Amino acid sequence: MSRTALITGITGQDGSYLSELLLSKGYHVHGIARRTSTLSRGRIERIREEAQRRALTYDLHYADMSDAGSLTRILLKVRPDEVYNLAAQAHVAVSFEQPEYTTDVNAVGVLRLLEVFRTNGIPVRFYQASSSELFGAADSSPQDETTAFNPASPYAVSKQFGFSIVKNYRDAYGMHGCNGILFNHESPRRGENFVTRKITLGLARIRYGFQEVLSLGNLDATRDWGYAGDYVDAMWRMLQCEMADDYVVATGKAHTVRDFIEKAARVAEYEIEWRGEGVGETGVDRKSGKTLVSVNERYYRPLESTRLVGNAAKARQHLGWVPTMDFEGLVQLMATADLRTVRDGGSVTEV
Repeated sequence: MSRTALITGITGQDGSYLSELLLSKGYHVHGIARRTSTLSRGRIERIREEAQRRALTYDLHYADMSDAGSLTRILLKVRPDEVYNLAAQAHVAVSFEQPEYTTDVNAVGVLRLLEVFRTNGIPVRFYQASSSELFGAADSSPQDETTAFNPASPYAVSKQFGFSIVKNYRDAYGMHGCNGILFNHESPRRGENFVTRKITLGLARIRYGFQEVLSLGNLDATRDWGYAGDYVDAMWRMLQCEMADDYVVATGKAHTVRDFIEKAARVAEYEIEWRGEGVGETGVDRKSGKTLVSVNERYYRPLESTRLVGNAAKARQHLGWVPTMDFEGLVQLMATADLRTVRDGGSVTEV
């Protein structure tokens, strides 16, 4: 018997990859998206067309995480077996500029969903997209499920509430709610305002003459970067367990923004040489002498997370989850896709 899944934030990077995974497993898939004045379905349009061709259920509904009425209406209509909450104001820097909106969506939005399940007796298995940003200025590294949270942004604080309220409803009401503490996960479908995509797209534009310089913030920020396609598999595995629990999902390998730039530059046929330091540092192409990268303090966060690298031993042991793509493969995938996109004026949503 086919199961029914509902994905909030279905038009985002993770929503698109999770859609493909669930459809491949025979699920009836429903998604929630915010209605805006411009269409934002680029990542899922091909998926919808393929689902229609194969006569699979892939329906899109409009609602908002700040509107309990719209969420209630859709959940009562769909009555899903599984709900994956991927909707969020997901940009850390933006959260400093819009802390109230970020909190309403990322924190209270989770509570709204849980209350719909509780008050209407909807027996779902629930996945909450948590974040490595919870650890912030962590006292130890790598971080696992026992590491103390120390959030360093309004985004991270809002995610801590979401994490805690899922645990509370699990303990108080017996809900099957799981938190996935996902470390940074990227792909060619990543939003252009995130640093990894800003790097690969910026270098591609420089390569083909559409941009002069790539301007970035802290080059020494350290993150654990994995592939989004791998991480949605971990989400699904969590909801197949009889006992709900919380899991760190990560590669266990740490790299700096500087590392990412250097590897992406090689794909674009540049070799970066670093000159200067601090806000005066630049990245110069060794062969041509052209300045490719500059540092701009406006892109520094008011409070920066420290060395974020995850220990996913629990997910490996309990879920059988193992990442399939390493850091080098991820950068190669993203940089190659953006070079092709800029050259051909096409789309990366096929990747």
